Amino acid sequence: MSDEKNRATAAALLPLVGGAANVTSVTHCMTRLRLGVADRSLVQDAALKALPAVLGVVEDDTYQIVLGPGTVARVTPEFAALVDAGQDAPPAPDDPPATADRTGPAPSTAEELAAQGADLKARRKARNATPVKLFLRRIANVFVPLIPALIGCGVIAGLNGLLTNFGLLPALVPALAAIASGFLSLIAVFVGHNTAKEFGGTPVLGGAVAAIIVYAGVAQVSAFGQQLSPGQGGVLGALGAALLAVQVEKACRRYVPEALDVLVTPTVTVLVSGLVTLFGLMFLAGEVSAAIGTCANWLLAHGGAAAGFLLGGLFLPLVMLGLHQALIPIHTTLIEQQGYTVLLPVLAMAGAGQVGAALAVYVRLPGNRSIRATVRSALPAGFLGVGEPLIYGVSLPLGRPFVTACVGGAFGGGFVGLFNQLGTTAGSTAIGPSGWALFPLLKGNQPLGATLAVYALGLLVGYAAGFLATYFFGFGKQALTELNAATDPVAAGATGG
Repeated sequence: MSDEKNRATAAALLPLVGGAANVTSVTHCMTRLRLGVADRSLVQDAALKALPAVLGVVEDDTYQIVLGPGTVARVTPEFAALVDAGQDAPPAPDDPPATADRTGPAPSTAEELAAQGADLKARRKARNATPVKLFLRRIANVFVPLIPALIGCGVIAGLNGLLTNFGLLPALVPALAAIASGFLSLIAVFVGHNTAKEFGGTPVLGGAVAAIIVYAGVAQVSAFGQQLSPGQGGVLGALGAALLAVQVEKACRRYVPEALDVLVTPTVTVLVSGLVTLFGLMFLAGEVSAAIGTCANWLLAHGGAAAGFLLGGLFLPLVMLGLHQALIPIHTTLIEQQGYTVLLPVLAMAGAGQVGAALAVYVRLPGNRSIRATVRSALPAGFLGVGEPLIYGVSLPLGRPFVTACVGGAFGGGFVGLFNQLGTTAGSTAIGPSGWALFPLLKGNQPLGATLAVYALGLLVGYAAGFLATYFFGFGKQALTELNAATDPVAAGATGG
């Protein structure tokens, strides 16, 4: 997408979210533009979904517009510039007639499915607004900004592995190894910085305390009768250290006189948090991190197909409950420990099940051009691992296809888990991408070709199982009849004047 198109997309989005005055924050993750909005009623959902660049919308703690990988990173700066300048685009036209009134007890067009999907999202948001889930969401916010660096370094590590295996460009291999490993060697510092920022502390103080964990000199310190190792505790230790630093800093702000605050507060924050980190958190977090790695490897090595079946089948329900965010620190810990996470390729099969289910919906509803058009538009993103348009636009509002999509994910996960038990591990060197986009990041304990084959075959199993489960069990006879008899909104708009 050219710069002009990025600016045009941003200009089209801004008035539909209520203009610059209604936007309180602008960030983005791998696929979504995440906005804080002052007045939710000013956001025009239907008009946003009608934009060609928009793959879907998700309402959570922020209003999230799904633009897809790559696109969102280019559109966000343009959008932020418009917000900062207060330059609203011209008012958007009225919603098309197809998005007006809905009739009938069940959704039968893409517009009705989208409306029902929005209602489901709103109810899910209300259910997920518990203290535990809100805390997990904030933890996820610490790690999401790190994903681009994890992906970039992961791809470089994969390229370096290929050069090493084939004996090519030996003079370049050490340089690429340094580039790929530099970020991971200091990831604790970034986690500390982001943690303090997310929880209301001074970011650099969080980073300073977390930096103690990776400092080579900690090898001279002993705790619980054991000598510490640089990096011990990893990202979990950095997370705990920065959370402690935030609390110490806030206490200092309350009790230290203003005249001494600039000197006393940062000193006490780093000193107290640093001592607790060295003589407690590093050891404890190191034990937890080691247990996570051991459990993850044991689960797939011994649970095999059964473990993969459960993980692949339950991942989407975990997403709906907001509990999937607890997996992000686990993924990052595994990557830090062994260079890849064995869980992500298994969980990615949930997206394959969604794609298979969507293909079955397309085949089973030949008379419903509206839903078929939605499936066609959302499938490319689904193949690349962006599942929101298929989930909220197709399978979840229809009900049964969401369940059968989970069945597809379970079979795909079971396939990958089985091969893990047989000795061929498929892992990912980064988090974020899924579907076909995960191929450049794959790594395992066998030659790359074997790892790629296991993951590719797992995707095919997920596609096939999701398709067959949805084709045969995704619709009742009455629902199938009603959906195929639905009035095409384009024709209705043309004949309705």
